[in-house]
Amino acid sequence: MKKALVAKIKNKKLPIIIEKDEDGFYVVECPVFSDCFTQGKTIDEALINIREVIELCLEEKENQETLESYNPQELSLHSISI
Repeated sequence: MKKALVAKIKNKKLPIIIEKDEDGFYVVECPVFSDCFTQGKTIDEALINIREVIELCLEEKENQETLESYNPQELSLHSISI
């Protein structure tokens, strides 16, 4: 990633969602960017992998613009049974 971009996004917090699938893998997604997901055998591995995927996503100008305008005041995750 370019140094100017790294400086611009430093300390930016992004939401991620982690779910354990039926095969025991941890699937992690960053909903700020489309198609930004990966998996790992452990949560730590999944977190390392999602950082790499986010960096790849940020190589695209559209995602850089999305990140610049992303400033939520509050985040919350809920689940419901259906």
